[in-house]
Amino acid sequence: MGVHAVSTQLRLRARGRVARGDSLVSLTRADRRQRVGYARWKPISGDAPGGLTAARATSRFPDCWRKLVTVSTETNADVALQAIDKNLPHLEKVKDSIDQFIDIFENYRQSGHPGGSRSKAHILVALTLGGFMRWDIRHPEKRFGDKFILVAGHTVPLVYAMLAVYNTALRAKYEKTGDKRYEVPDAKERQLVWEDLLGFRRRGGLAGHAEMEGKTLFLKFNTGPSGHGSPPAAGEALALKRAGADGVKVFAIDGEGGLTTGASHEMMNSAYGLGLDNLHFLVDWNDYGIDEVAVSEVVHGGPRDWFEPHGWRVVGTDQGSEFSSVARTLADLTMSPEGRGRPRMAWFKTIKGRGYIVTGYKSHGVPHRLNSDLFWKLRKEYSAKYGTKWAGEDQAAPTDAKELHDQFEANLRAVADTITSDSSLVDYLADRLVQLGDSVPEEVPEFRLDTSKNPWQDKRLWDFQNYPKELFVAPGSNVPNRAGLAKWGAWVNSFGRRNYGRPLFIAMSADLAESTNISGFAAGFGEEEGWGRYDREHNLEGALLPQEITEFTNSGVSAGIATTNLSPRPIEEFDGFYAAHSTYGSFSYLKYGLMRLFTQVAQDSQIKVGKVLWVAGHSGPETADDSRTHFGIFETGVTQLFPEGKIINIIPWEHNEVPVMIAAAMATNAAVVAIHLTRPPIQIPDRAALGMASHFEAAKGAYIIRDYKSGQKKMGTILVQGTFSTYNTVRLLPRLDELGLNVKIVAAVSPELFNLQPRSYRDGILSPGDRVDMTYISNGARRLMRDWVTHRVADDYAITSDWDNRWRTGGTLDEVMEEAHLSREWLLDGIKRFVADRDKRLATIEAQIASARQG
Repeated sequence: MGVHAVSTQLRLRARGRVARGDSLVSLTRADRRQRVGYARWKPISGDAPGGLTAARATSRFPDCWRKLVTVSTETNADVALQAIDKNLPHLEKVKDSIDQFIDIFENYRQSGHPGGSRSKAHILVALTLGGFMRWDIRHPEKRFGDKFILVAGHTVPLVYAMLAVYNTALRAKYEKTGDKRYEVPDAKERQLVWEDLLGFRRRGGLAGHAEMEGKTLFLKFNTGPSGHGSPPAAGEALALKRAGADGVKVFAIDGEGGLTTGASHEMMNSAYGLGLDNLHFLVDWNDYGIDEVAVSEVVHGGPRDWFEPHGWRVVGTDQGSEFSSVARTLADLTMSPEGRGRPRMAWFKTIKGRGYIVTGYKSHGVPHRLNSDLFWKLRKEYSAKYGTKWAGEDQAAPTDAKELHDQFEANLRAVADTITSDSSLVDYLADRLVQLGDSVPEEVPEFRLDTSKNPWQDKRLWDFQNYPKELFVAPGSNVPNRAGLAKWGAWVNSFGRRNYGRPLFIAMSADLAESTNISGFAAGFGEEEGWGRYDREHNLEGALLPQEITEFTNSGVSAGIATTNLSPRPIEEFDGFYAAHSTYGSFSYLKYGLMRLFTQVAQDSQIKVGKVLWVAGHSGPETADDSRTHFGIFETGVTQLFPEGKIINIIPWEHNEVPVMIAAAMATNAAVVAIHLTRPPIQIPDRAALGMASHFEAAKGAYIIRDYKSGQKKMGTILVQGTFSTYNTVRLLPRLDELGLNVKIVAAVSPELFNLQPRSYRDGILSPGDRVDMTYISNGARRLMRDWVTHRVADDYAITSDWDNRWRTGGTLDEVMEEAHLSREWLLDGIKRFVADRDKRLATIEAQIASARQG
């Protein structure tokens, strides 16, 4: 029986779908189709165990089918291990050349991370050439290629050097043969070759930590901050699993220092709870990080103790720097039928700084001194094996910058020439890389997404003016704005079911799904049945993940989901799932790190990514009963710490603005939308009766609640933001009329959406004069209104929760509003003061301008 059939039979047995005595090829074609859903046999390797070659199998069984989704490049572990043993000399030379590249570019740049890069070399070479990972170096964007995340992002020199070695051989083979199979499309922009190593840690060159862009699309997330890569790895695995991309794996690699982060522990729990058996974590166990203290001195146990109690399947080897042992471990990790439904981890005992002379923590982030004796000693070791000649050997570094650069280039070229002069090595690498690339399937039978029609190009999604009337409530209704999120979530995923056969958003919360109303994404809408909560055993089609109190990881899982592009044209468009995550606004800082990295990916990656809805629930002092430990007054400010255009903040104050603003924000180019919601219900205003703009106007970021009275003296403009701050202001409108306080009141609900409007609209809402003669009211902190404020005089009259620069306390809603000076009484007093001091305010500004003009 062929190797593919053997592997498929083993997997089917593990799933109870083929009896142990059955032969797969003896099944009828109908049985085979019915049981596993096959695609036609696509031979990858040559002879198979038992003497049945791929060609003979195709000849003898013309209707033979294989299941693409469960097959690695060599699905039989023996075949993979035999290939490793057969090509061991090539692998050793590849590893040695990678070491040389790392040493050389770090020497001449005098920067980088040699220790961890060297210790992981055997692992990464065996993974990428041993048939355990399906990937295409020519087309890293392929949707069904296995994903690789370098959690230990500081060891990116290893990836640069590895790609340079591989592409040096691939380019040489293409130049020699002209065979298009060896060509990398758009090579100048996409193929990392040895010349690119000259730009290591230089502007416009190769970054100091791992980034998913340009010539490093092999990497599937931006990493480097410790632990930050683990949650996105779980998110990518979840997206693949939810989409039915069976057999597509996610590989992530880190050291034990990185595993001490809280994110790593959250990821371990989450990956088990989600049943991510497509997630394969690789641990470089070398006992050292940056400082001199060994990890084993402060952390109990070893990798098995760290992962196995979390429900993971664990394998490992003490010989992490021997190809045969590493390969056997990877085969056990990826090809064994054991561990179905559980994430998998393999550990490799290594030496940090293997072969670098200096080892342990001292090798972490400091290369040998420029052209030092130790540097040249390592070059001589390579020369002794391969006859390489070095420029400037045993000499001090040139003092002239051009001479130093020329020597740098010459020594990189010396390694490249050592590779290309070995025709056997070139043939092996080029053919192997092409073979691996061709093994990536174009289709997966169990894949659940119909990518022939892309929901994200459906304009109805964001056409809020034609949304179902059920998404809105009538004036006089008493509802919280967070209920609007629940309704919109139910509608959008039901829209996805009805039109595209899938949920559009995968949602999660930190054990607060019902509380923050993000549970709506699992509910039905109208006649459409809801997707329900995801369950690893009973509901793999669920749209609400069963996450516990893992805010940081939820943010990363969301980023990973939205980074997983399942379109057949991933450079041109995104198709896959968007994600949503929620917690209290006061805990927003726990979400920031991964949203920051995700927006970097969105900005620079040539592979298009999706979007994330970041829900800051229960924000403001409106979370009264929980008291100040849970108020989101200052903490939500982290949602502003992004470059302009990378995030859209929306702060709807009432229910009917919620679907409108989500739609408007999602229709922009921003990768993240942060929605700020509050807990208590308020009465929906009768906008027509009050002369207020429609809730549809919230899509523009700001609108007029109350304009100046015609024919009366203008007394200033007041911006208002937040739920009860706006609600109580609106309830004051009749009183303002009675007192003749002719102030203009503007709802400031999204600075980013407002800035996207035409100048004519912006000036119509806030004229240049309004921007000078203004102050603001907010349930947040003064500093969070900076996007709206032209001058600091506005701060002197602002009415905000931090009016006295103290943390609020707690109590009933009315008590907290009183303390925050957001009750109607306090608001009216503040407005009166603002009006009374108008001449004083404007005089202060005029004096400042006059002073500036005097020079």
